[in-house]
Amino acid sequence: MSTQPTLPLASRTADLVGSVIDSSTSLLASQTHDIVRFAMGSPAPEAIPTEALAEVGRQALGVGASDAYDYAATEGDPPLREALLETLEGTSDATTPERLTITAGGMQGLDLGFKLFVDPGDLVAVESPTYTNGSATALSYQAQLLEVPVDHEGMVVEHLREEAARTGRRPKVIYTIPTFQNPSGATMSLARRRELLELAQEWGSMVIDDDPYGMLRFAGEELPTLHELAAGSPLVFSVRTFSKIIAPGLRVGWVDADPGLGQLLINAKQAMDTCTNLPMQRLVAGFLRGGYLQEHLATQRVQYRKRKEAMQEALTEHFGDIARWTDPEGGFFLWVTFEPAIDTEALFKIALAEGVAYIPGNAFSAEGRFPDALRLCFASTPPDRIREGVRRLRAAVDRQRAEG
Repeated sequence: MSTQPTLPLASRTADLVGSVIDSSTSLLASQTHDIVRFAMGSPAPEAIPTEALAEVGRQALGVGASDAYDYAATEGDPPLREALLETLEGTSDATTPERLTITAGGMQGLDLGFKLFVDPGDLVAVESPTYTNGSATALSYQAQLLEVPVDHEGMVVEHLREEAARTGRRPKVIYTIPTFQNPSGATMSLARRRELLELAQEWGSMVIDDDPYGMLRFAGEELPTLHELAAGSPLVFSVRTFSKIIAPGLRVGWVDADPGLGQLLINAKQAMDTCTNLPMQRLVAGFLRGGYLQEHLATQRVQYRKRKEAMQEALTEHFGDIARWTDPEGGFFLWVTFEPAIDTEALFKIALAEGVAYIPGNAFSAEGRFPDALRLCFASTPPDRIREGVRRLRAAVDRQRAEG
C-alpha cells in the first residue's frame, strides 16, 4: 500500500497567518439572522457612488471601448495616471509621473513594498495595534516584527528609538498608518511625523507609509503627509488606494516611490499580475476626469462624522461605566478598551448570536496584546443601526458576565 506523499511546502508558509478581518466576510455571509456589521472596514453600500460609476462605465466601457478590455501597461494605464496626477496636484500627495505606479489596491502596494525591502529575519517595526493585513504581509516575507505602542498622537516614536537602543537592532522597515490609523483611529502628530522621518534617515530605515483614509478628514486641521514632509526622500514608500474613498471592489490603488525603484516595481508587479485590471482603471479614470471625486468626498465626510458621533453617543449611553474609546477626526474606526477587562475573543460568538459583529483586539497584534479591546467600524452603518448595534453589544457583554 502506497503512503500519501508529504507536500513539499516552502518554509515561508509557516508565516502565512491570514486575516481575521477578511475572514469575517465569509463568516458573516453564512449567518441567517439580522446582524449589525461593525467588523469590515468598508464604505456603506449607500456610500458607493453607483450612479456616477454607472454613467462613467457607459462611456468608458461601453460599445466601442473594446481596447478597455486588453492588457494594460504594468505601471498603469496612461488615462488613469494622467487623471490621478491632476487630481493630486495641489494636495499633500502631489507627485510626478516617474514616482507613480498603479496597483491592484492598497494591499498590492504593501506587498510590493515588503517584497522589495524585506529579507528573511529582517526586523520590521509596526504599530501596536496595527492593520492585520499589513503585518501579515511583512510576516509572509519572513520578517521579525517589533511592535511599537500607539497613543492619541499615533506611533510612539520615542519608544521605537528606546527599543533599538535596548536591543541593539534597528528596523530595516518601519510600517505606519499615520492618518486615522487602523484600528485606533489615531493620527500621528506633526512633531512625531518629523521625528519618525529623522529617525529613518539616521538609521537608513525604509518607511512604508500606508494612508488609505487621509482624504476622509471630517474634523480638525489637515497635516502634511509623510510623502510631503519627506520631500522626495528615497526612504519613504507611500501606499494609497481608492478602496476607502470610492469602492473597495475596484481593487485600484497606487504607490508613490523613489524613481529609482520604478523598474523594480514593474518587475515585481509583472511577476504578480502583469497589470492592474484595465476596465477598473478606465472606470476610475473616468470618475476622476468627470469631477465626481470631490463632491463624493464632501458628502461622505459629512456622513462619516454623523456616524462617528452617533456611535460615540451610543457608547456613552451603554458603556460609559465600563469602557473608553478613541475620538478620531476622520477615517472609519473607533477603538474600544474595556475597564475592567473583558475577553473580546470569547465575547465575539455571544455578540454574533445577539446580532452584532466586530473585530477582537487580538487580531491587531501578532503577539495578541489587546485581549480587552475591539475595533468598531462606524462608516458602514447608518446612525439608527449604529445605536441598535451598540445596544446589542451591551446585551452581549451582560450575557457574557451572567454566564461567567
